[in-house]
Amino acid sequence: MENKNTLFAVFLMMAVFSIYSLFFQPAKPAAPPVATSESQQAPLVEQVDAPSAVPTVTLEQPVTGTTITPVPAGDVLPEKTFVVENDFYRAEFSSIGARLISYQLKKYRTEAALDAPLISLVDPSLFVNGTLNTAGKEAFSFPLDAHYHTDATEASTLLQDGENVSLSFTLVCSDGVKIIKNYTFYGDRYDFDLSLNVVNDSSRIVRGNLNLALFHPWNEDEKGDRFTFVGPVTLSGEGLQTDDPKDLDTALKQYGQDATWSGFENKYFISVVVPEKAAFEKILIEKSKAVITNTFNSPEISLNPGETIGLNYKLYFGPRDLDVLKGVNHNLDQAIDFGFFSPIAKPLLHVLNFFYTFLGNYGFCIILLTVILKLLFWPLTQKSYASMKAMQKLQPEMQKIREKFKNDREKMNLQLMELYKTHRVNPMGGCLPMIVQIPVFFALYKVLLDAIELRQAPFIFWLTDLSLKDPYYVTPLVMGATMFIQQKLTPSTMDPNQAKMFMIMPVVFTFLFLNFPSGLVIYWLVNNLLTILQQYFIHKKA
Repeated sequence: MENKNTLFAVFLMMAVFSIYSLFFQPAKPAAPPVATSESQQAPLVEQVDAPSAVPTVTLEQPVTGTTITPVPAGDVLPEKTFVVENDFYRAEFSSIGARLISYQLKKYRTEAALDAPLISLVDPSLFVNGTLNTAGKEAFSFPLDAHYHTDATEASTLLQDGENVSLSFTLVCSDGVKIIKNYTFYGDRYDFDLSLNVVNDSSRIVRGNLNLALFHPWNEDEKGDRFTFVGPVTLSGEGLQTDDPKDLDTALKQYGQDATWSGFENKYFISVVVPEKAAFEKILIEKSKAVITNTFNSPEISLNPGETIGLNYKLYFGPRDLDVLKGVNHNLDQAIDFGFFSPIAKPLLHVLNFFYTFLGNYGFCIILLTVILKLLFWPLTQKSYASMKAMQKLQPEMQKIREKFKNDREKMNLQLMELYKTHRVNPMGGCLPMIVQIPVFFALYKVLLDAIELRQAPFIFWLTDLSLKDPYYVTPLVMGATMFIQQKLTPSTMDPNQAKMFMIMPVVFTFLFLNFPSGLVIYWLVNNLLTILQQYFIHKKA
């Protein structure tokens, strides 16, 4: 307790350990998978050739939903594909399975270059069975690759703001049951709607189940690292749940009706199905044949002759952008989890985005936010360094007391406390102000590490992507140098051996930051420079 700076050194080392233990560990599932019988698993389709593309024709007016003429069971229809796009995405659907076979994000590219390919959340070369597949059981039994009929005649439609379009597919089962799969798209957003309408055109009561399957191809190269989770994610009554694909090798995972949505995510993008409560009874997540599937199983459906039932879903394929997800509602913004510091991290991200509206450069936004935080905490750090300076001045007298009462610890502590009281020095005055700042610093650290806003965001000169490491390691080396200077200026009451050990911290942090996103390094570098400036004023005043 009496050696405050030793405490401070230990605390910094614990902070480094905390970074590793809290943030760098691989993401783990929130609960162990629950085994389920084979009969409950959603069927998978044998791989088929990827559907061929059709010419894209831009329409002046969007295609509207049409009345579908039922097709007799057993008829084989040629495959038709339809493209729907707006300013955010280009989606292509096939009449085989009435499924999504291609989905590209228009505002995101694989690389920063303007001619780089668009990000594809559903790539025909990988999603050989597409996604948003529908199958049934008992009276609603039909294959995932069934051929649906549609009266839509246009190959493509381009939606403008304020417009919407419906695309309907119809399948007539052998016993007269009709499945109508209707998609509704909007010109000003990522999310779109899906309704599965079941019509009993037979003369008897029919019973069965339907399921909607979100497919995602999987290979081990896609798995996340210690910084990022990649895999199935579900919002349930217990909060955000992630299921490690490795654990799905041995058992599937099941969620009940307390779930709100389920999907697949990587660091920057997410594909999600939000079912209405009446549309599902359980959600099954499994891995089979190198495919991860989120299956939404309906409750048992019982229809009298002439009756109809609808199962409704909200679909989102897009960026893990906090503002966008919040606009979709359904608690999709909870997909962005900054861990223990989320209550602080999310407001900081909003502030960064606000600064960007008038600065137009996230590098300068990071610098401005760092300066503001430093000014807010200036009184605390001022008090901390002043207390450390006062303790440094008392070091000779403290050493005398320790030598004099080295065999009587109780007497030594009483004398030290009297010394502190006489000189009005608080031995914890240097630590407590720093501890108060730690949650804010770590929250900002998480934001700069994970925010999609920094993806391919340029700063200046060679720093063309703030989400990637400095290609020439200039900023982390300069950061390490500033940390060394800062440490040399920090008042110390440690003995020489302790001081030498403590000097290794700048080296550790430099190596640690070599592969960190450059946006995070800029934050730490600017914070170090401001701290050096503050210490300069303290030394000048002393």
